[in-house]
Amino acid sequence: MLVLGHNSITGFEPKFQRFPCLKSLSLSYVSISALDLSLLLSACPKIEILELVSPEIAMSDAQVTVVLSSPTLKSIYAERISLEKFILEADSIQRLHMKACALEVFELIGKGTLKHFKIDDVSVFHLDIGDTVENLEIVDISNFTIIWPKFYQMISRSSKLRRLRLWDVIFYDEDEIVDLETIAVCFPQLSHLSLSYDLRDGVLHYGLQGSSHLENVTFLELGWTLINDLFIRWVEGLLKRCPSLKKLVIHGVVSEAKTHEECQTFANFTSSIVQFMRQYMYVEVQFEYE
Repeated sequence: MLVLGHNSITGFEPKFQRFPCLKSLSLSYVSISALDLSLLLSACPKIEILELVSPEIAMSDAQVTVVLSSPTLKSIYAERISLEKFILEADSIQRLHMKACALEVFELIGKGTLKHFKIDDVSVFHLDIGDTVENLEIVDISNFTIIWPKFYQMISRSSKLRRLRLWDVIFYDEDEIVDLETIAVCFPQLSHLSLSYDLRDGVLHYGLQGSSHLENVTFLELGWTLINDLFIRWVEGLLKRCPSLKKLVIHGVVSEAKTHEECQTFANFTSSIVQFMRQYMYVEVQFEYE
């Protein structure tokens, strides 16, 4: 394991500087050129874990693309990276987590080994995680503007998906709707589902269209940023679709100052949840407010 922070790496020479046993490399606030970063990774023939936190990556005038290649890399965590084009070639990659990154283009080239895909507060114009995503088990998307048809096309063949989280997701097209029928049919092994309530211009994303049940969902996480009377009906609709549910977690945002009408809406919501959950005595209910 090698952890470097607030360092500068210049003129890396892989012919003489090699790390034949290194499995984990972490670079935080490190200044390095795109070429040296690529050479450093190539000098680690057994590397499995790579962490890049707020690196200062110098690009040449003719270079706009960072290409990292490793046949052994299994996990990569990238935080606060700003690049025009980032290409990751990793045939053994299983876990990819990006946070607070700004990218024009991100492409993952692999052999379909990816199991865990998570992005949080990422800005990316073109996202491509490859055509072979049959082994995906966890998809966690939050604070992200998404082109749903294109993204769904990428993950729709992930029949092994067990956990799906779409939280504070903004749809590129306001008319886009993700319906439970699509989720239920395409992800039959889903056991954990997390959705944040979003109602814009009268259109409810994550709609209740269709009649298919989420047979294997045992954990349901739902949240709101602006509560209204429709939220309780949405929760009821989701509960009816999850016959195997064991735990329900409801997230909410409570502002310091509330009007009488807002207080009444919140009171009605609490009463409705109490009454409705009497039908589901076997389900553990947890509330988390911020």
